[in-house]
Amino acid sequence: MKALPGASYPMGAVYDGRGTNFAVFSDVAERVDLCLFDETGRETRLELPEHTGGAWHGYLPGVGPGQRYGFRVHGPWNPAAGHRCNPAKLLLDPYARAVEGMPRWHSSLYDHDPSDPSGMTPNAGDSAPYAARSVIVHPWFDWNGDHPPETPLDETVIYELHIKGFTISHPDIPPEIRGTYAGLAHPAAIDHLKRLGITAVEIMPPHQFVQDARLQKLGLRNYWGYNTIGFFAPHNEYAAARDPQGTVQEFKAMVMALHAAGLEVILDVVYNHTAESDHAGPILCFKGFDNGAYYRLRPDDLRRYVNHTGTGNTINARHPVVLQLIMDSLRYWASEMHVDGFRFDLAPVLAREAHGMDWLSGFFDIIRQDPVIRRVKLIAEPWDLGEGGYQVGGFPPQWSEWNDRFRDTVRDYWRGVGGGLGGLATRLMGSPDIYAATRRPPQASINYVTAHDGFTLQDLVSYERKHNGENGEGNRDGHNDNRSWNCGVEGETDDPGIQALRGRQKRNFLTTLLLAQGIPMILSGDEMGRTQKGNNNAYCQDNDLSRLQWASADAALIDYTARLIRLRRRHPAFRRRRWLRMEPAAPDVRWYRPDGAPMAETDWGNGYAKSIQGFLSGALGYMDVYGEPMSDDDFLVLFNGHEEEMAFRLPTDTGDGWRLVLDTRDGQIPAPAPEYPAGRTVPAVGHSLVVLRRRR
Repeated sequence: MKALPGASYPMGAVYDGRGTNFAVFSDVAERVDLCLFDETGRETRLELPEHTGGAWHGYLPGVGPGQRYGFRVHGPWNPAAGHRCNPAKLLLDPYARAVEGMPRWHSSLYDHDPSDPSGMTPNAGDSAPYAARSVIVHPWFDWNGDHPPETPLDETVIYELHIKGFTISHPDIPPEIRGTYAGLAHPAAIDHLKRLGITAVEIMPPHQFVQDARLQKLGLRNYWGYNTIGFFAPHNEYAAARDPQGTVQEFKAMVMALHAAGLEVILDVVYNHTAESDHAGPILCFKGFDNGAYYRLRPDDLRRYVNHTGTGNTINARHPVVLQLIMDSLRYWASEMHVDGFRFDLAPVLAREAHGMDWLSGFFDIIRQDPVIRRVKLIAEPWDLGEGGYQVGGFPPQWSEWNDRFRDTVRDYWRGVGGGLGGLATRLMGSPDIYAATRRPPQASINYVTAHDGFTLQDLVSYERKHNGENGEGNRDGHNDNRSWNCGVEGETDDPGIQALRGRQKRNFLTTLLLAQGIPMILSGDEMGRTQKGNNNAYCQDNDLSRLQWASADAALIDYTARLIRLRRRHPAFRRRRWLRMEPAAPDVRWYRPDGAPMAETDWGNGYAKSIQGFLSGALGYMDVYGEPMSDDDFLVLFNGHEEEMAFRLPTDTGDGWRLVLDTRDGQIPAPAPEYPAGRTVPAVGHSLVVLRRRR
């Protein structure tokens, strides 16, 4: 077999119906071998015959889907100069559409001789018997008229979930597909999402990732998946299919099923680092092709890696070939896999140029003009670990951001800590202090109270200290500042009073989240009382601690969450496309003290005040898609952060005929719902929230 010249683009292994074109990048290589593996694992090596503009390429007639392959790169191995080419190492294709297997940890997977502590002696051991394989796949799939829901941002409700954790214990999903893409596509999984009223699932990293050697030695696993090695391949452990081609087809079928149910698919993507870690880490892919191009190296010591991510390395997004790889990956998932958006882990890494943070960086310029990516939902985790890495509010137009200030302010309010009510009011209005000045809409704020990283909602009201002993790090990992309140007892309790208070607190958090302007994000399982027993960093707990326990789900809390989301979706007053107007003549929002008097300037700074009324006008001030003026009902939301019951006197200047809609006291509303005239007092028990509606 002999490779023909082929083409330098597209990158990766691309099957055209008659054969496959292979193209990989390395500006430092002297030769690149394509390695083909048969069913017995026997290897055949072919030299790629052409080198064009840094791309090594060749075409093999008759080679197609199902073929296992990898690469070996001949070139300089000089860590002091930033080079780590080593032909003894079998490398994954950076553009592989599918991956077979997982690395089996062995000394040969490392590029330096472990007996040399200086790390300057190359490791000649052949890694092929222990490395994963790239696999050629056929791109065809019958999408059967699939059409993305294209849910407007103001109508979006995000549900952050883990493919395995959401489905593995569901009793109505067949056992053979639990924990898989097919499991999430099953009607039983989709029915729960539809029952809640979710519009988009944000799937924790589905790109091919690696199980860490350190965790495996401890008997643990990388559960979250923030350890990517393949930016084009769906993670193979989440597939019910037994072959790599089937994995890709299964992912596409999942997307199609979710779309058919009106649900968008947002991927949590990790383009900031890879599983190859630091100078002591393995050589699996990028290091062996062109270490200095794919990674940011320390200028003072090219053996070491810049670590803005806390994982050992940082992707070099300022290199044009790496930027091309990221954009090709995004376009592939949006165009070929039909996903609807991306949440970028540690997104500021992508904006770091040679001199530091730069919002005019190449990455954002390309995103803004790209005809495919500029149409999908873009969400940033707006911080990294580098200097100046906290960038909440700093992202360009078109982006939404995880708003940790919403999380912290709301947590502080409901645990009774904070410096006044102004912060709460500002977060409820969509955080205009962060986003309005740059002319971004309220939908720039992804509001959340809990996420995968930290306590679950149940643990937020049950623990004040982290309990991460099972992670094998001596309880040193995870956040220490949880802003949580255990309601009087650390952990589980049979005390009915504390249980009732915790129930109210959970409803308080969910109600505050879903009635605030901006885009709400719910952590999977919070609607059913999922606990991690106080573990606030369960990244390595691939077990019942992290999984949804459907058999013990809190049905009443599920119903309450669904009612909340229905209320939000039916009433655009809670999800405005524009900022709330504060003009005295016709304000969209007004704030009152519990006695019904308007909030004065001095009231906002009163650190002892913990209760407030918010009036939300239904006069929206803009038109619908048909050109008709939009309007809604008026709402009064009563927040009682005190321990004691509070009698709220309804304002006299907001109209009459208020009817009870929600009360977090027990989550139940009597029928018929009570009505209250202006000036009447409405009771709210300690630590509760009451919502009233007045029809226009």
